Amino acid sequence: MTPAPFHLLPGDAPAPAQAFWAQADDGVKLRLAHWPAAGDRDAAGTILLFPGRTEYLEKYARVGRELAAEGFHVIAADWRGQGMSDRLQADPRPGHVADFADFQRDVVEIVIAAQDLDLPQPWHLLAHSMGGAIGLAALVNELPVRSAVFSAPMWGIMARPAMRLLGTGLSRVAGRLGRSGLPAIGTGGRGSFVLDGPFRDNLLTEDGLQWGRLVAEAAAWPDLTLGGASYGWVGSAFAEIERLAAVPASGLPDIPVLVALGDREKIVAPDAIRARVDRWPGAKLMRIDGGRHEAMFETPERRTRFMNAALAHFHASA
Repeated sequence: MTPAPFHLLPGDAPAPAQAFWAQADDGVKLRLAHWPAAGDRDAAGTILLFPGRTEYLEKYARVGRELAAEGFHVIAADWRGQGMSDRLQADPRPGHVADFADFQRDVVEIVIAAQDLDLPQPWHLLAHSMGGAIGLAALVNELPVRSAVFSAPMWGIMARPAMRLLGTGLSRVAGRLGRSGLPAIGTGGRGSFVLDGPFRDNLLTEDGLQWGRLVAEAAAWPDLTLGGASYGWVGSAFAEIERLAAVPASGLPDIPVLVALGDREKIVAPDAIRARVDRWPGAKLMRIDGGRHEAMFETPERRTRFMNAALAHFHASA
């Protein structure tokens, strides 16, 4: 495994993450990271961490450290098209993918890396937002985990039916014109929404310190950030959401599942999340009072409540 960079901001504690390069079967270069468990001999298991859209490994440095301190190994990747993994077109700013199925190639590399590192069983899944859609698809494909925790999973996107139809239609037109890599209207253009928007208008967190950290990271490491989603991403995302919604309960694994949802969520669709939980035996919904989209980057009380619940869920499934 060839070592890869892992960035730090001034004043950060040395990162225990060991970043390295991998290559998917279609040639896309991926950056992965492994946080070794504290007290490795008595490791509680391994957590496969699936980040969301626009995210990068460094954003989860604190999360990885905390899970490792609890005795879990943690492994994660920059999805294709974001972070330091290969961007999929000449213009690196739009978040672009031609087909959501391609993310499953990245999942395969995470599993292979975990096997090569001999990371201990049981394995568990922790997935956020877009990572929740990728994670659900991976579970349908028999991802070998004993339990799963989802944070605001992208099992639906907050958009009126007319906007969904418009987005899908424009994506098809853009594809026919060879313009599927352009930023889709209404998704934010090429800039970083963290740098371009004020804290008071953000949809991610109510915690000013967490927001400030995201701003500092985006300013220090602009090459890790993304702008809006491309037409290709939008069209493929809506198609994947529709496909996953049609998966019956019998097509899902019989494992303990915890799904966290903030009651001020405005990015993913709460109704779609509730509908999936209702139809998934063994799944339970955790409401984050006053929470926005990012349970792992929320106010201290909300964040602690979520992290404690996730850890208890993983330990109970060991």
